[in-house]
Amino acid sequence: MFEKLKQRWRVNALNLLLIICTFAVGGSLCGYAGRRIMNLFDIEKGVLWVILYIILITILWPLCVLIISIPLGQFGFFKRYLMKIWGRISGKKEGKKINVAIFASGAGSNAQKIILSNPSYNIALIVCNKPEAGVLKIAAEHHIPTLLIEKERFFKEDTYLEILKGHKIDFIVLAGFLWKIPAKLIGAYPNKIINIHPALLPNYGGKGMYGSRVHEAVIAAKEKESGISIHYVDELYDHGNIIFQAKCEICEDDTADTLAQKIHALEHQHFPETIEQAIQQMQKQR
Repeated sequence: MFEKLKQRWRVNALNLLLIICTFAVGGSLCGYAGRRIMNLFDIEKGVLWVILYIILITILWPLCVLIISIPLGQFGFFKRYLMKIWGRISGKKEGKKINVAIFASGAGSNAQKIILSNPSYNIALIVCNKPEAGVLKIAAEHHIPTLLIEKERFFKEDTYLEILKGHKIDFIVLAGFLWKIPAKLIGAYPNKIINIHPALLPNYGGKGMYGSRVHEAVIAAKEKESGISIHYVDELYDHGNIIFQAKCEICEDDTADTLAQKIHALEHQHFPETIEQAIQQMQKQR
């Protein structure tokens, strides 16, 4: 049963445990609050009391669950869960979910943060160019299909574009993906591919500028601050229109490693939210 829930909600074991705890504690809080409220009224326990109590806890339950979900870090999940229930009750049909492909080359910490943010869109595919990359394990844990790509085919053929279309991909997120995106793919997804860069563009971008190389260059230049840039992807490295930037201070004793930690914190904090906003903007323009 738990494995089926993990697959259905696309969460890992820890988040599933927190979701179950939210249901349990939220339900207990709802029952307690309902009884306290009913005790305020002089109603004899009987059929009428039971009917009013059921109506009351039905109203209280969503609020109680949302309150408990905040400290347990599951607010996003339960907000969407309750909206889905309301849609079914009201007869309002849900709009088509946007299918997103995440391209990553490494450990996949950004990809995991995006997945665990319980996004409103559907993460339909993880694309990777390294068979040993940690992001593939993350995809498996969350039951997300994967596509392992080869360099020559990626740049010279349309095979992978057809695969993306087969998965009905609407939007692409580059989360630590090191290859330049071919012009054909950019043409197929105009203003529908975004990337995150670990510096304040337009500085410290371009070919070969990724990971620790960026942080080393920033520190060598004795910059006072660095940050992240989330931007649309065009035919040039780190060149498309900037969507969002966030900054962090560089201290005198900072190294490439300590600066990387600050940058990762900014990425994890802002990337999921910015993706949501970019997708909402795309939907408005349709």
